[in-house]
Amino acid sequence: MKLSALTKVAAIGGLAALTLTSCAANESGSTAPAEGGSTSSLSGELVGAGASSQGSAQEAWVAGFQTANADVTVNYDPTGSGAGRETFQEGASSFAGSDRAFKAEEITAGPFASCAADTGIVEFPAYISPIALIFNVDGVDSLKLDAPTVAKIFSGQITKWNDPAIASQNEGATLPDLNITAVHRSDESGTTGNFTDYLAAAAPSEWTVGSIESWPTEFGGEGAQGTSGVVEAVTNGVGTIGYADASRAGELGTVEIKVGDEYVAYSPEAAAAIVDASPLEEGRTANDLAIKLDRTSSADGVYPIVLVSYLVGCEEYADPANAEIVKEYFSYIVSEDGQKVAADAAGSAPISADLRSKVQTAIDAIS
Repeated sequence: MKLSALTKVAAIGGLAALTLTSCAANESGSTAPAEGGSTSSLSGELVGAGASSQGSAQEAWVAGFQTANADVTVNYDPTGSGAGRETFQEGASSFAGSDRAFKAEEITAGPFASCAADTGIVEFPAYISPIALIFNVDGVDSLKLDAPTVAKIFSGQITKWNDPAIASQNEGATLPDLNITAVHRSDESGTTGNFTDYLAAAAPSEWTVGSIESWPTEFGGEGAQGTSGVVEAVTNGVGTIGYADASRAGELGTVEIKVGDEYVAYSPEAAAAIVDASPLEEGRTANDLAIKLDRTSSADGVYPIVLVSYLVGCEEYADPANAEIVKEYFSYIVSEDGQKVAADAAGSAPISADLRSKVQTAIDAIS
């Protein structure tokens, strides 16, 4: 497998050229290799950059795609969502991974240097992951919390683990008279953006700063760099609570979130369910499948604190050579095989068959 971190934008741009041979052999989309090895005649180099949340999944996707297409090299640099969007706009990568869709005003402002003039972008959910609330309180393995209580904990309004708001939702739990240390991301983060988006939607009276990717310093707490930093701080602390990709929860205590009249534990299935229960954003083009997550849904079995990470490409590429390999790679990622590979490697939630159909239509529009 060739998965390299690209250190210079110029180097990324230099790798972006693609050489294709006999593209017709791959028009149905790349899948896992047939027994006996690759029979693909696709060749070239493909560069992407962006969300680190997709890092493990991208490693698995790259391995699967390169096995099926032995003469293709895919490089994905997990520099973070913001950097990935910027790199794509500058034309230094052929696609981006992002923990949020481009905003409408960002698309209007442009430019997207890899794309042909006066063409749109293709973006769609490719990686869905529940965000777990993880905590470390001796003798407590699981808690039930509603959105207002979570908001008060992370904004510093609830400071003790035996606070009545927590105790009333957790009969029988032995909650200590212990200070709460709420751990948040110190870096700008799509995970923070999705977590605060949930709080802003589900507990607007208690969480008044909206959906933000940088933690509000006035709320205090303990900052930690990246997902690994948050997990480490919660693990090594006493009375700590934080938020992180659910695949990293490990042996820490986790929280069931109140949805309607029930409390729902995180799971890949519940994370995928909230995406299917949510509409597409209005005012987007046909191939821009940005989801307006319904964080307040009371539908059965949905888990509302999820990260939906997107892939972004061009409807029409300035260099036609780029189009076919991007189509093939994107098609593999959203295929049943590709989604299973990501689920096995990163604990993500496979997209549903209904969403896959819509996404594949958008991918097919790439030229």
